[in-house]
Amino acid sequence: MFKKVHNNLALWYKENGRHDLPWRNIDDAYKIWVSEVMLQQTQVKTVLERFYFPFLETFPTLQDLALASEDEVLKKWEGLGYYTRARNLHKTAKLSKESLPLTVTELISMPGIGQSTAHAIAAFAYKTPVPILDANVKRILYRIFAVTKASDKELWKMAYAFFDEKRPYDFNQAMMDIGSIICISKIPKCQECPFEDTCKGKYDPLLYPQKKIKKARPLRKKNIIIHFYKNKLALQQRQSRFLNGLWGFSEYNQHEDINFTELLGEITHIYSHFKLHARVHLYHSYIDEHQWYSLEEIKELALSTADHKVLQLYLQKISFKV
Repeated sequence: MFKKVHNNLALWYKENGRHDLPWRNIDDAYKIWVSEVMLQQTQVKTVLERFYFPFLETFPTLQDLALASEDEVLKKWEGLGYYTRARNLHKTAKLSKESLPLTVTELISMPGIGQSTAHAIAAFAYKTPVPILDANVKRILYRIFAVTKASDKELWKMAYAFFDEKRPYDFNQAMMDIGSIICISKIPKCQECPFEDTCKGKYDPLLYPQKKIKKARPLRKKNIIIHFYKNKLALQQRQSRFLNGLWGFSEYNQHEDINFTELLGEITHIYSHFKLHARVHLYHSYIDEHQWYSLEEIKELALSTADHKVLQLYLQKISFKV
């Protein structure tokens, strides 16, 4: 049914595909897995320029990752966000022992590996003839079949219906490239697309999929206090699900009474589901239930981007004094 469009796609990929990406044309399941997890919620350019190579330099093998501490893993993930990904990488590495599982079913049973990631590892590392279904591929399928809404089960059904079993590896890589380069969300380049003759949604591609109404991010107002005592700063390792394992300064809601502090400034930071606005205070005091670190020691800890902004205000303060 899709023989012609599969041929068009194979030709397009041969001439236009991103063949030079470091996680392509390799069969190292570990490196492919790391790339797949990093690319969730993150652009290829960002992963390539800042994270992929440094992470693999520190943890070149699955065994190296398994033997590392969670603090070490989070430090190398610092700035990439969505830190649950890093913690699940670490958990899976420890559970996997010598190598990642070989089948889709076994891969899905591991922490942080969902159906799409499992299919990607199986398809690219083990050459298993299965489709993948990342966000870019979903958008293509919505438009190819002119569907405005679909459940994951329905999307997988479409993925298998459209799949090229004869050239599974190239097909999956090409689909990701089409979604990243041509069938983009805002201004798709339909005239350059190898699916133009087949795509049912080409006349008004922005209708597919139906856009979700974005809710305004709630604003959270905080007071953040840098406790300073004997040339060291107080930090806590966060226990919340959101930033679990990262180190940070003391936070209080702005309606709480804060006394005897020196205001250093304010920071803002936008997270995926809320916006943070915080006043940053310096307090010369000792506080229990914290760990105390020098500035040199803090360099080795994994902090959130917001806490790095807080630390920068402190560094500006002491630099100004000097």
